[in-house]
Amino acid sequence: MSLSRKRRKELKRLRSTAEELWGDQRDVLDRSSSVAREASRQLNLLAREEVVPRVRTGYDSYVRPGMDQARTFARNAGSQVERTLGSALGSVLSIGDIANDTRVRRAVQRVAPSALPPEKKGAGVGTYLAIGAGIVAAAGVAYAVWQTFRADDELWVAEDDQDAPSSGSAPSPVI
Repeated sequence: MSLSRKRRKELKRLRSTAEELWGDQRDVLDRSSSVAREASRQLNLLAREEVVPRVRTGYDSYVRPGMDQARTFARNAGSQVERTLGSALGSVLSIGDIANDTRVRRAVQRVAPSALPPEKKGAGVGTYLAIGAGIVAAAGVAYAVWQTFRADDELWVAEDDQDAPSSGSAPSPVI
């Protein structure tokens, strides 16, 4: 295919214009890449200097007092459960002691001789119920103590090192 001289000049000019445009586009892409890197760096700095302190302040102001209040409530609830179970168990045992007292038995026998059941030898249903109540009370106390003294390490997220080099992306704020 033979082209006229005029067409060859036009094509040559078009080719040089296209190459110039391609070079300009590469320069623009390089410049935009450096601007994006700088923006990322500035975003990291802004997050460290502005966002993280505000999140920490908000956490210290709103979340931590609620956590402390919940922890105090849990401790108080555990001791209240312990006192309640101890009181109930003490009442059950004192009723059993009163029922087995010989003076009470004699007094009831004088008033109504047929009202007293015959004395049993060995463990009965009441003994097993008292043992079961004691086991449940001990388990409740053990659970309350475990909840009070267990480690809450898994509830907290370790802070990232502030001086670590940036990976080029925006860091997520650590709470």
